[in-house]
Amino acid sequence: MFGRFLEVSLNTDDITASVQFYEQLGFAQLTTGDTWPHPYGVLSDGRLNLGLHQRRGTAPLLSFVRPELASHVHELRAAGFEPHYTRLGDSDFHELQLHDPAGQGIALLEARTFSPARHGQPTSRCGWFSSYSTPTLDAETVQAFWEHAGFVALEAPDDPLMQVALTSDTLTLTLHRPRAVEAPLLVFTDPQMPARLEQLATLGIHGSSELPRGLDRRLNALLEAPEGTLLLLLSADS
Repeated sequence: MFGRFLEVSLNTDDITASVQFYEQLGFAQLTTGDTWPHPYGVLSDGRLNLGLHQRRGTAPLLSFVRPELASHVHELRAAGFEPHYTRLGDSDFHELQLHDPAGQGIALLEARTFSPARHGQPTSRCGWFSSYSTPTLDAETVQAFWEHAGFVALEAPDDPLMQVALTSDTLTLTLHRPRAVEAPLLVFTDPQMPARLEQLATLGIHGSSELPRGLDRRLNALLEAPEGTLLLLLSADS
């Protein structure tokens, strides 16, 4: 319904600081177009694309590409997906935005805004990008929204943090309890995570002292990017 997943769109006040942080983590810059009037860059680990937008706003967006977007707006509305923002003028780059029931922002774009990552690009120093996780008190309602959009529910995660997991062909979403972490998370996993954490420490990158309850700080870490994005690094099978 939403199209193909493109990027996690992050707003930043200082795009240079954000780029440097993700490059330290092993993400590589991709070639962007001139779609946006504000400074914009994309970094990728070959699986996850992070769009850094130097513009106002705080909440991350899950951005998808839906070709010929303007012709599909009626279909989206008929299915119950009502945008709160549209830009569909004849001379505009077509875009619309909506929210899921938990308030997660979603953007639909008419075309890509950067060149894809090259094949065979290694993963970042964070490990395997496992999921984008968002907090919710009503997992059932949020799950129904994403299933209506075409995502498929997976077997319940064997993880005390996560309530529900859903997947499309290019993105896995998990829902976690707000009391664990009140913000969205980029979740990475690796059975050898302690070695990765040691490597990050040698680069001066250290996790927060406020890990979700039940996680061992020797095996897991919670990193915060300059723009406030949280990255949860878990010692688990990838």
